Amino acid sequence: MVKKAKLSVIGLGYVGLPLAIGFSAKLDVIGFDVDKDKIDGYINGRDPTKEVGESLLKSAPISFTTDESRLREATFHIITVPTPINQDKKPNLNHVIDASVMLGKQLQAGSIVVYESTVYPGLTEDICIPILEKESGLECGSGFFVGYSPERINPGDKLHRLDNIVKIVSATDDDTLDVIEKVYELVTTAGVYRAPSIKVAEAAKVAENSQRDINVAFMNELAMIFNRMGISTNEVIKAMNTKWNALGFTPGLVGGHCIGVDPYYFIYKAENLGYHSQVILTGRNINDSMGAYIADVAIMKMVHSEKAAKFAKVYIFGLTYKENCADTRNSKVLDIITRLKEIGISPSVVDPWVDPAFARKEFGVEVLEVKDVRDADCLIFAVAHSCFAQMGAEELASMFKSCAANERILIDIKGIFHENDSVKQGLNYWAL
Repeated sequence: MVKKAKLSVIGLGYVGLPLAIGFSAKLDVIGFDVDKDKIDGYINGRDPTKEVGESLLKSAPISFTTDESRLREATFHIITVPTPINQDKKPNLNHVIDASVMLGKQLQAGSIVVYESTVYPGLTEDICIPILEKESGLECGSGFFVGYSPERINPGDKLHRLDNIVKIVSATDDDTLDVIEKVYELVTTAGVYRAPSIKVAEAAKVAENSQRDINVAFMNELAMIFNRMGISTNEVIKAMNTKWNALGFTPGLVGGHCIGVDPYYFIYKAENLGYHSQVILTGRNINDSMGAYIADVAIMKMVHSEKAAKFAKVYIFGLTYKENCADTRNSKVLDIITRLKEIGISPSVVDPWVDPAFARKEFGVEVLEVKDVRDADCLIFAVAHSCFAQMGAEELASMFKSCAANERILIDIKGIFHENDSVKQGLNYWAL
């Protein structure tokens, strides 16, 4: 607080950048990332995450750098690098291992290292600490100290932010935990929860996201059953939610870097201990299949309308993994695109939150503007961006070809439009 020590944030994405911004109001902060283009953008006030805002980014007194030697200036380090999964659904620990190796080489005696990256219980102590010890030549518990505080930032959420989310903290010893608690109290008004061990803190993160994943999977399964019954899932949910203890979950695509990934870390660790997950794995399988299911519904709708699906003009609204954010990590919209391409349909995409150049480079997808949508055979609204929800049925109808009502197909995954209004405009409406 008196600027005698610096804090570093290693990994400046959707989690690390807001964290660095928050701490910079209180402490001297070094913001480190290996991506030079990203760092150059931050220095020039460009915020591709759209989570912080360019004015705040420009004014924040953060020392952005790609020079790992600068980490020697700090004595409190927070690692917020991604922990994705591989194609076989196994944890990909490359980023967290690389960050540990790099920091270990720069670690000063007496430093504290806090991991925020989501991991399975035991990884911090079993993998990360030994790496830090090997690279630094110091011993954990005397030469340096380690804690774990799971990130809970929710991209695109303007209500639940870093400062008003309870922060879980843990450490290898009580004295270190006291320091970590005081440091995080600088950036949160919601309070700090002291977990009894690092493993408990690690488990809390994967458990809370697995719980949400399972609940959404249940609603997705119900939606598929209700579809066969000819019942509106939205109407069922409205009726169900009149009970005081209804949970309020809705069906949909489950992507992103947390809910769509974290359960696999849990499953992986459980299997290493000889337990084969049943509920968690089943929920994951259901949610991972929803993109293909929705694409199949759209294809079937086109077939039933006697439209040559292979030559249909299809527009998908939304490419990000959730509404009102620019985050495309693990977006299940790509599963819809992949399935459509399997039968020869090359859909166009509309998403004002996504940089067209980025989408072209990363996914091979051309992102259009709403004004470019015309002569459509099928519109698929995959993401409930606010700008999409504001569209009226008449505007939607104007995007289609002049053809029979049953041939103008509107797939409304999140139920953001009114079915009656859509039908009055001559649209063949379907909602998950």
